[in-house]
Amino acid sequence: MKYLILTNHSYMLWQFRRELIGRLLEEGQVVISTPFVGHEHDFEAMGCRLIDTKLERRTIDPVKDLKLYRFYQRLLAEEQPDAVITYSIKPNIYGGYACRRRKIPYIVNVQGLGTAFQKRWIAALVTVMYRTALRGAKAVIFENQANAKLFCRKRITDKNRTVILHGAGVNLDHYACRPYPDESAGIRFLFLGRIMKEKGVDELFQAFGRLKEEYGDRVTLDLVGFFEDEYKETVQRLADSGTVVFHGFQEDPRPYYEAAHCVVQPSYHEGMNNVNLEGAATGRAVITSDIPGCLEAVRDCKTGYLAQVRDADSLYSCMRRFMQLTPQERSSMGANGRLLMEQIFDRKDVASKVIEVLHHNP
Repeated sequence: MKYLILTNHSYMLWQFRRELIGRLLEEGQVVISTPFVGHEHDFEAMGCRLIDTKLERRTIDPVKDLKLYRFYQRLLAEEQPDAVITYSIKPNIYGGYACRRRKIPYIVNVQGLGTAFQKRWIAALVTVMYRTALRGAKAVIFENQANAKLFCRKRITDKNRTVILHGAGVNLDHYACRPYPDESAGIRFLFLGRIMKEKGVDELFQAFGRLKEEYGDRVTLDLVGFFEDEYKETVQRLADSGTVVFHGFQEDPRPYYEAAHCVVQPSYHEGMNNVNLEGAATGRAVITSDIPGCLEAVRDCKTGYLAQVRDADSLYSCMRRFMQLTPQERSSMGANGRLLMEQIFDRKDVASKVIEVLHHNP
């Protein structure tokens, strides 16, 4: 068997899909078409062959997008894969349509709706394009039930080809359960991810500001990740005032999960929030938005708390409730979260289900 993977980010593919790719390599060849943004040599060491692919991730450019579609056409003709797996919107659409035209079996992964479905005219355009591209897909894999229902309601795909998995799952060996940290120096909340509006950082800064006024040095907010340009001054001001501790991007987030007492992810929209999974796997309570893509990873009041989306008061209330727990109750929340990850979100199980989908003959 020869598998071709189309994606828009080599680094993210390595972070979340390398276990699946290892399984595919057991069955044959794996060729990966992706922009080179990290871990290319790691994939090559596994035995994959990589093709550097130019792709505009965040903009709609008809000329460049047409070039991408033609590139996928040539790639399929040259590689002649037995099956294709696509990730992210442009590979899904342009790669999916190219596969459909050549009658090559393909599986599409919808990893959330993103900003494309937030603006009406773009959403209408993307709906038509997705509907055309997915018409010949062997299966369409979603990371949450709500996204799958939306695609079926808009007749982009149908229930017979819809598969719902828990995102990429979480590697329970890599994100091992760690002892609950000492509280003598106070409680540490952790936000890990891109510091941008859609991640709910405005509400987070407002909620934590209130918490800081109430608890002073007994609470700390650690920020780990890149910031969008519009947040540069805000992050600098909060860091200079001692309100937050900014660590920047970190290749290995595990020490920050381990040091935290609670992970906070107040996102506006997600396919499946991997930070929630990684934090819970480490044995930490999670406070996140009550939205599809976030709520699946939390059992409210048992493994963490669900806050109303875009609601700083609700987020503050959840963080304050966590502060009012006993150390044992906070530790138990994290332990319950780890158990949930073991029961439902094991990445090995997710990889096995994708293999089953590939081998399924309708």
